[in-house]
Amino acid sequence: MSETGVAGARRRFVAPPRGQVAPACFAHLLFAGFGDCRDLLTASDWPAIDALNARLPLPDKRFVAQDAVLLADGLHYEVRIGERGRIATRTANWHDLFNALAWMRQPAIKLALNARQCRHIAAMGPHRRNRAQAALTQFDETGLVVRVRDAGLLAAWDRHGWRALFVDGAAHWHGGGIAVAAVVGHALLEQALLPGRLLVGKCVVVRGDDDDAGVARVAAAIARGEVLDDPLELRPLPLAGIPGWHPGQDAAFHARDDYFRPLRAGRVYPPPLA
Repeated sequence: MSETGVAGARRRFVAPPRGQVAPACFAHLLFAGFGDCRDLLTASDWPAIDALNARLPLPDKRFVAQDAVLLADGLHYEVRIGERGRIATRTANWHDLFNALAWMRQPAIKLALNARQCRHIAAMGPHRRNRAQAALTQFDETGLVVRVRDAGLLAAWDRHGWRALFVDGAAHWHGGGIAVAAVVGHALLEQALLPGRLLVGKCVVVRGDDDDAGVARVAAAIARGEVLDDPLELRPLPLAGIPGWHPGQDAAFHARDDYFRPLRAGRVYPPPLA
């Protein structure tokens, strides 16, 4: 998240007003990992900054209202977090509320992303960005951690064999052979406020059987610079193809190549973390 919005967005997404979002929206499986924060999403009023801080499991970080007084320090958004522990947060704003939820639920990943961004800012300066920064931002905004056990599913994903991944491989999604272990992308959550949108997550993949262990492995890999050096490392995942994540998963839907896009010539994904 940044003070200027989603980096690289073709068109700024405008979220619906809070009063127009039905609570049933948050029953979607994309929000499954945020069940203990559901009240922050469904209450009639926006949560106060103090209420967000009460749930942040990091003693040296806190959410701070983004206002003119805060921004007068002249610091880059990421540097302010890294050096002063202050997470600029716009009040009454879905994007920043979902960012706060990501800090609450995935603090190790958020800390790792921030530390990497600060190192690049120190090297590049605050007004230049390299491909690693673009990758870190994409994952922060639209990222998922996907845990996979079956090598055959990974091979299908490598070649964008979407039917093999989602239809033939449906039992693996239901049985835990592959799973969304964590949702990091707060812009992805924001766009899910409009039901029926065909969203695509950008994934870091980890091999194994345990979601929590997989998430911890990804956080460590980000911190050590083992992943997210280039946006092309991120595997796209059409979320509406995951069994049970979209109501119209018939043959015609899975044949939509405007959403289930074929692999581009020459595109190769890195192996999963182990």
